[in-house]
Amino acid sequence: MKIYLESYGCTANKSDESVLRGIIKKENHEIADNIEEADVLVLLTCTVIGTTEQRMLSRMKVFKKTNKKIVVAGCMPSVQPDLIKSIVPNAFLLPSQHMHYINDIITGKEYTFIPKNKTLSPKNFKGISAPISIAEGCMLSCSYCITHFARGKLRSFPMNEIVSDVSNALKQGCKEIQITSQDTASYGLGTGSNLGKLLSNICKIKDDFRIRTGMMNPFNIQKNLENIISAYDDPKIYKFLHLPVQSGDNDILKKMNRKYVVEDFLEIVDKFRGKYPDITLSTDVIVGFPTETGEQFNRTSDLLRKVRPDIVNITRYSARPLTEAKTMKGRVSTKIAKERSKYLTDLCDTLSKEKNKEHMGKKYTVLLTKKVKDNTFVGRAGNYKPVITNEKVEIGEFITLKIVDSDSIHLFGKLI
Repeated sequence: MKIYLESYGCTANKSDESVLRGIIKKENHEIADNIEEADVLVLLTCTVIGTTEQRMLSRMKVFKKTNKKIVVAGCMPSVQPDLIKSIVPNAFLLPSQHMHYINDIITGKEYTFIPKNKTLSPKNFKGISAPISIAEGCMLSCSYCITHFARGKLRSFPMNEIVSDVSNALKQGCKEIQITSQDTASYGLGTGSNLGKLLSNICKIKDDFRIRTGMMNPFNIQKNLENIISAYDDPKIYKFLHLPVQSGDNDILKKMNRKYVVEDFLEIVDKFRGKYPDITLSTDVIVGFPTETGEQFNRTSDLLRKVRPDIVNITRYSARPLTEAKTMKGRVSTKIAKERSKYLTDLCDTLSKEKNKEHMGKKYTVLLTKKVKDNTFVGRAGNYKPVITNEKVEIGEFITLKIVDSDSIHLFGKLI
């Protein structure tokens, strides 16, 4: 059979996509390039914010018009099954924890759900980047987050199975391993293991590759901070830190149930930058959270000016089903939230431009990861900065580039 697969959302969803692709190919099905030629349509969903949810519903309506077999997978089946059924009544639902049952659905077999580590499933990766899940679920309950309902409680996968997953990805020709979960810093909690040990074990694999470590919650990273920082010593690990602060105001952080304060965030950043001065810092901010005042918002903008992150992912608060924040009083108007988002977007664009100018004239070893158009490639430096070049190169190569220009997102390099 021919299976069309369309996926959205975070790197964890991209990892789930590789599982679906791996099983589909193992069972001798074909992956279709478009909807028209497929027998079965699979939509791997995200529902993190309201606009994303609406996009998923729009895609379901398009799928429904084909009258083909439809599988809705990912986070929405876990938390919004009735909403899915209201759009596509005959859809088969495949929650994130059920990915290994895709062939049973395709072939019409009945199954009884038995938990299984995704590390034990076959995988098929697109390109040279391999998103690999190290855990499922989350141990925290942020008041605005629907994802922890969708993916459940934290379940860390065995270290040896993760290392095997990485080895298999490298055998498929992958050169960049993207370690992912809802919170990579929580890996191994309660099992005697931790993220630092995992990274060190992956780095022992004898091959030339790079590792990007996914998002780490400030509350959990503190439990193994020195161990994780030490693991970053290995040149295989990108000097990249995704540490979401979400707000620069401690009262708002408390209402978000983030379990840390701004001072904790600052301490973590200082320790990483103290050892790795060129590290790329990415953070996340939510504006317009219920009861957020102008003064509290100003604390967030002041924090960003102080820390000067390289990347800031700005999201306007979106009330999600099942969450505590949805019923909170003190909603911030859409107009004010948009104004705050625009202000931070402009501020962070300026900060990013300033940060990227600091790399002018430096020389970096760059792993080429993607061809963006004719004779133009993008790669990643050791600090995960995206570097664009129009030299005659090949995807998967490690090359040395001198930085000759920059904008708010990219560096531009020439061979030396």
